[in-house]
Amino acid sequence: MKFETNDIEVILKAVADKFGNKAAFSTSLSSEDQVITHYIFSNDLPIRVFTLDTGRLFPETYWVLNRTRERYKKEIEVFFPDFKNVQELVTKKGPNSFYESLENRKECCFIRKVEPLNRALEGVECWITGLRAEHSENRKDLAIVEQDNQRGIVKINPILNWSLDEVKQIINKFNIPYNSLHDKGFVSIGCQPCTRAVKEGEDFRAGRWWWEDTSKKECGLHA
Repeated sequence: MKFETNDIEVILKAVADKFGNKAAFSTSLSSEDQVITHYIFSNDLPIRVFTLDTGRLFPETYWVLNRTRERYKKEIEVFFPDFKNVQELVTKKGPNSFYESLENRKECCFIRKVEPLNRALEGVECWITGLRAEHSENRKDLAIVEQDNQRGIVKINPILNWSLDEVKQIINKFNIPYNSLHDKGFVSIGCQPCTRAVKEGEDFRAGRWWWEDTSKKECGLHA
């Protein structure tokens, strides 16, 4: 597939026509993802929508999940980490081992996010994401249509070239539910212990894993 447009409805309808329910959208319930969810649900597309509940999300994030279900009268599949892996991690290393080293943090992300994602994508032929090029340096070279060689599936980034202002305009235009933490300086929102508000002049991803000395911070979902 190839797209010469940034029109999200055109892209999503083409994906739905080609892949049907073999296409799945992973939402973190961010503003970007809420925009994509809106267009999938509003157009009654057969694309599956799912989210990952790490067990350490903000209460505000759960509010968005519940409000979205109520607004669109559609199901959002929820995938949890394997409880045995979480039990073993917390028993051996404690509840906050991710602060101690990059290795520990990536281990926690793998258990709570990557492994559940892999389960969610079983049988999927096309994975839709809410990635934007503005998010970080290592996302600027992405394309709207990519091949996820690790999983052997097509990956679609329909709002890759959108600006944050464009995302906000659609949120406001259609009164789409969004995370109230965005109004309090939280730009990129993940697990509660690993997310803080961004200070003026800081990078978009500065509020994620802020104790790590790197600008290319990822959890492994999009490696």
